[in-house]
Amino acid sequence: MLMRRASAAVATQNPRCQSPRSGIDINSIAGSMELMGTRISYARNEEIFGEGEPAEYLYKVVSGSVRSCKILDDGRRQVTGFHMVGEVFGLEPDDEHQFSAEAVNDAVVLVVKRSAIIGLAARDADIARQLWAMTARELQRVQDHMLVLGCMGAKQRVAAFLLQMAPRSSRGDEIELPMTRQDIADYLGMTIETVSRTMTQLEKDAAIGLASARRIVLRNRAALTTLNA
Repeated sequence: MLMRRASAAVATQNPRCQSPRSGIDINSIAGSMELMGTRISYARNEEIFGEGEPAEYLYKVVSGSVRSCKILDDGRRQVTGFHMVGEVFGLEPDDEHQFSAEAVNDAVVLVVKRSAIIGLAARDADIARQLWAMTARELQRVQDHMLVLGCMGAKQRVAAFLLQMAPRSSRGDEIELPMTRQDIADYLGMTIETVSRTMTQLEKDAAIGLASARRIVLRNRAALTTLNA
């Protein structure tokens, strides 16, 4: 249903008939996606694509945020990543999605045909290099997440998560988390109670400040980095 929605939205748009949007770098993947893509709004928790569906599109977050996740054999949910404004997701090595993607909150997503980007990369060496770099960053992110799940304790996992989110915040040391504690728990392979206790302990250690349930202030990056080492 949702894949058909994306297909219909993209099919009704002819990018060749659009006037170029001011400020768009047509020599970048992001700029090319802006010219060729269609913006679709998703409500909070709405599925964007499902596990096992054809990987026919690439996606870029315009507003809001997105999580990728997988339901394990025992019924538990594993969140595998969060995608913030400006980030591209939906990259797959094969022709099917390995994970599902859902809107964390109300989100607008730019949707573009995967074949269009691949075709552009085949003709443009700069775009091909950018696509390769994007794929390499995604692989690095997956490897880092595996390290967090496999080798770190509770404090280390939460510290690693906060340090991952910090560069994606426009407020410097103050991070406004769009996701719930349950999302964070499912991302870090912890219970929600352990996430909350660990946040409180880090606050007592003066490493962070808890301005609210979702607003975190990094008070001592060096301490967090040492935990993450």
